Amino acid sequence: MKIPRDIDANSLIKVISSYGYSISRQVGSHIRLENKSNGHKITIPNHDPIKIGTLNKIVKDICSINNLKLSDLINKL
Repeated sequence: MKIPRDIDANSLIKVISSYGYSISRQVGSHIRLENKSNGHKITIPNHDPIKIGTLNKIVKDICSINNLKLSDLINKL
């Protein structure tokens, strides 16, 4: 399954918010999200669109920490 190439930061934040992540702070063009249940923190660049390599790494990190299937998360994007 391919990751979409036209995802912006706001769309990504909406999707991963459903997994328990919330914005903890923002410095410049980088938004920091934290999952309160497991303490996982991730930084997302506030770009439109997010570069495919960066998006791929973010998605894989979220899936591995939260025991999610990569295809399930990609389908929500």
